[in-house]
Amino acid sequence: MSSLTDIIFLLLIFFMLTSTLVRIDPFELPKSDSKTVAPTSVVVSITKDGDHRVAGKDVPPRILTRAISQEILNNEDRENYTITIVAEVDTPFDFVVNIMKIASQLKVKAIIATQPTDS
Repeated sequence: MSSLTDIIFLLLIFFMLTSTLVRIDPFELPKSDSKTVAPTSVVVSITKDGDHRVAGKDVPPRILTRAISQEILNNEDRENYTITIVAEVDTPFDFVVNIMKIASQLKVKAIIATQPTDS
């Protein structure tokens, strides 16, 4: 029984060390009733002022497609690649649509991050 506990502890440490941690900028997200948890390959943050960040790096809107495609090229699992769009509340929806169009052009999935409603 004690060896089983050791194995479980080692597996726990292994998964904690190999998992990818997602960092999301601390601003208010839109609320949603959805309980779906989706995988994240890269996070694209958009502020209501129009500032974009791809994987934690500031990116001008004119080179956004190139920055996202570079992130995709750095990942081996392109088939399951997912762009998580983190848009601050009151962000113009055109910015979000632009990221979705880029994801469609690059043939990857795009999801919008939300926070749960208070219920």
